[in-house]
Amino acid sequence: MQKTEHLIFDKRKIEYCTKRIAYQILESNIKYKEIFLIGIGDNGSIFASEIEKVLISVCRIQITTLKLKMDKKKPRNNIFLDFDLKDLNNKSVVIVDDVLNTGLVLAHALKFLLTVHIKQIKIAVLVNREHNKFPIKADFKGISLSTSVNDTVKVNLKGRGNGVYLV
Repeated sequence: MQKTEHLIFDKRKIEYCTKRIAYQILESNIKYKEIFLIGIGDNGSIFASEIEKVLISVCRIQITTLKLKMDKKKPRNNIFLDFDLKDLNNKSVVIVDDVLNTGLVLAHALKFLLTVHIKQIKIAVLVNREHNKFPIKADFKGISLSTSVNDTVKVNLKGRGNGVYLV
């Protein structure tokens, strides 16, 4: 039996949440001259780029968007950032991902990034599933979903069918 997809967020709602999160990021970083947005994987990077577009249009703070490459199924293996970590010293960082499920992926991202002295780290997610197994919480979130552990949240941020789906 094939599972059906139920649209939770359409493109317009994602855009609204992106703007709201961008403004929240700006408010929490107003005293900094530079913000680093670090997207996890493909969807996290796309979401970070969309947040960056909003921030650039509303403030003069320098925004740098980076992609943290990691296997979300095995997050402790081969984490890679195409940027010198030392350049994050004393900077403000926002880790961006599409879905926060158990917190495992974000915990490993934090462990990797905290090998240098970062002034502030915040977490932004489009969907917070509230199944935390690790002490990780989102500072900025588009929606909190109470789902069963058997449900899957699918996020499509590019192309046709742009939206957040419950499968």
